[in-house]
Amino acid sequence: MFDIKRLTEKQVFLLDGAMGTELFRAGLPPGHCPEAWNEERPEAVAGIHRSYYEAGSLAVLTNSFGGNALKLAGYGLESRTFDLNFKAAQLARSVCPEGRYVGGSIGPTGKFLKPVGDLTEDQLLEAFRPQVGGLAAGGVDFLLIETQYDLKEAILALRAARETCSLPVILTMTFNLTRRGYYTLMGVSPEAFVRAMEENTVEAFGANCTLSPADMIGLIRIMRSLSDGPLIAQANAGQPRVGPDGSTFYELGPGEYAGYIPELVEAGARVIGGCCGTSPEYIKKIAEKISAFFDKID
Repeated sequence: MFDIKRLTEKQVFLLDGAMGTELFRAGLPPGHCPEAWNEERPEAVAGIHRSYYEAGSLAVLTNSFGGNALKLAGYGLESRTFDLNFKAAQLARSVCPEGRYVGGSIGPTGKFLKPVGDLTEDQLLEAFRPQVGGLAAGGVDFLLIETQYDLKEAILALRAARETCSLPVILTMTFNLTRRGYYTLMGVSPEAFVRAMEENTVEAFGANCTLSPADMIGLIRIMRSLSDGPLIAQANAGQPRVGPDGSTFYELGPGEYAGYIPELVEAGARVIGGCCGTSPEYIKKIAEKISAFFDKID
């Protein structure tokens, strides 16, 4: 049984880095469904998972971030929701070393609930249920509901998970640093988020995406002041930049990114991974920095 509280008692639990960045590097065409590659290019997806394990990840996340039925409907693949998520889980499990783990990635639908948008709660639940079912049947150890910006959607995704399976659930929202402080796109504060997570007793929670590691430190400090549970932090590799040739790159290299890890751990993060712009090279540097940090303490 995956027990994140036990696993983080004496160590930092290291996740993987970005999946999308690596898929594009492997040749995923722009506009193509990433989850379709679970069936079309399984060797490429499995290779990415393997590279993260080799870099030091204790768990990798499945190629299923956009695998809910509403997102897949944009590619005409909504009827394949269960199958594509099942395959995503199997691919990650097939290269998972003994003693490591697989997490099922569940991203947002990209839609808005009424009255902001047209989505009903029942429609959202129906979008997540087959995704959860496929990931659970495929053999993931836990679910990570991630990159959420609407607390209502996040709670509904959690509800769908608990109604569909008995897997442990971790949940992250994505925050922006504004003049008023940290808030999600829909105006959710860290205080409101932490309160909701503790009321719903998720195994671990925190933030991912949008923020640089420097800005993530401040957010984790706030969350730690409000909760003593395991906190997760997955920052971007700084802000995206456009090169002279039109290509996109991120401002922080692996070494620079990893340099923030000791302070992030001291702020209270116990589950750490990378988000946009990070790669196995980043995870390797983070693993080295975590090891050195705990060696220094000992």
